[in-house]
Amino acid sequence: MTNSNHIALSVQHARKVFRKNGKSGRWRRLRGKKNDSGDETPRQVVAVNDVSFEIQTGEIFGILGPNGSGKSTLVRLVATLLQPDGGTVTVFGHDVQREEMAVKRLINRVSVEASFFKKLSPMENLLYAARLYGLPAGTARQEIVRILTRLGIKKRSITQPLEDMSRGMQQKVAIARAFLTQPMLLLLDEPTTGLDPRSKREVQAFVEEMRDVHNATILLTTHDMNEADALCDRVAILDEGQIVALDTPAQLKAMVKPTNGHEATLEDVFMELTGKALTEE
Repeated sequence: MTNSNHIALSVQHARKVFRKNGKSGRWRRLRGKKNDSGDETPRQVVAVNDVSFEIQTGEIFGILGPNGSGKSTLVRLVATLLQPDGGTVTVFGHDVQREEMAVKRLINRVSVEASFFKKLSPMENLLYAARLYGLPAGTARQEIVRILTRLGIKKRSITQPLEDMSRGMQQKVAIARAFLTQPMLLLLDEPTTGLDPRSKREVQAFVEEMRDVHNATILLTTHDMNEADALCDRVAILDEGQIVALDTPAQLKAMVKPTNGHEATLEDVFMELTGKALTEE
């Protein structure tokens, strides 16, 4: 973890509310159109509720929480894909609402469901991304091959249609696309979901390399307790849209008494604080 006191990401009292129409069952942002169709009153759901934390430059910061806890909503607020209904979010001092384009130039995001041109190859998809970010084609080609092979993708697969690749391999291409632009803040929303153990280790090693070599700051959401323990400088546990604990993995584990002579794990901490399994729907 860097010794710098510079704040890469500041989230202060962030709040995001959605509503669900009783008859249609569709979720809408609270600031959507008024319902004039006679449907029953929408039910409000607070996805992110008064969340505050700061991440220092060069830090790997993890967020743990079950499905529906608000992890992905929080990442989307930072990525400017959603606007907060309250509070502030700033990336290297730039407000995500007032300075959206400045923020976008500093970040990149990997989600569980990556979007690609499936008929094109990984090389073609990544060259397209490189062009959007103004990277020279020659330099980009070399870097694309380096990153993809570093992530365990064989050279012959780099020029084959993406639709012929497995879900896990496609996820690696998504990760490579984010790494290619060398963002100052990398948002990884469950990046290793669906990957086999060896692929997970390859991705995790590359995440550490991004931080150590390029001084990237990384916000990571994950269901993998071992991943969070191994990678993260600090971890926030999110439950029902609120942070219930935030500390280093070691300090979090120290909150729970050992059982049967075994040191507590992050999963033990999570269960103790929320009473839920991490993979709960």
